[in-house]
Amino acid sequence: MSSLRRQRKLMNQINVVPYIDVMLVLLIIFMVTAPLINPGQVELPQVGQSLKPPVAPLEISIKEDKRLLLRDRDSGEKARPIKQDELVQAVKDKLAANPEQSVVIAADKNVRYEEVMNVMDILQQNQVKKIGLLAKPKGN
Repeated sequence: MSSLRRQRKLMNQINVVPYIDVMLVLLIIFMVTAPLINPGQVELPQVGQSLKPPVAPLEISIKEDKRLLLRDRDSGEKARPIKQDELVQAVKDKLAANPEQSVVIAADKNVRYEEVMNVMDILQQNQVKKIGLLAKPKGN
């Protein structure tokens, strides 16, 4: 009996033949089923369906001496001086013509933050919804 035990050697190898068989069966299954699957169709946009280009914003500039300038980038007009009480009516007139137009405020670096907030507050009180701040990139 002890001679039988000594004849058996430890097996330190893995038999990979069953794994190869399973992989081949899976490969055949995928090769047969792949042509049967209908790929989803992607609906690409048509050239004629392009959206309108975005409207350039109204730009309100606040100078260091508290002067206000209004510029409509969409119409390409130059910045014109405007008084604070006329500002709301001018912005409302522009927004009545194009309600999607936004308003940006550009202030000189030396203008007090309070002045910018005053202009922004006046616009918000008069139901101007799209208001933003214009900033120069750091590299310039």
